Amino acid sequence: MLLLNIDYVPGREIEALGIVKGTVVQSKNFGKDFMAGMKTLVGGEIVGYTEMLNEARQIATKRMVDEAVALGADAVVNVRYGSSSVMQGAAEVVAYGTAVKLK
Repeated sequence: MLLLNIDYVPGREIEALGIVKGTVVQSKNFGKDFMAGMKTLVGGEIVGYTEMLNEARQIATKRMVDEAVALGADAVVNVRYGSSSVMQGAAEVVAYGTAVKLK
């Protein structure tokens, strides 16, 4: 599946099939949360959170692609990601875009 964050496929005509999205709410485990709290005292990257959000983006992207495949799409254009805190220690990640058929 071709994924692009532009609203066209270079050199190809496209037919829009509809919006597709994938979402996931991911939480970190207590051990990582505790270590992240300690990291805030000294500064720097909180690797556990970075890993958690990367995994969440991968899951959300796969779910978006699965929706596109179900529509018969060849690509998803204008792909975007969003995230928000749902509750203490959990974040929602959403991937969305427009499923298209290449002509």
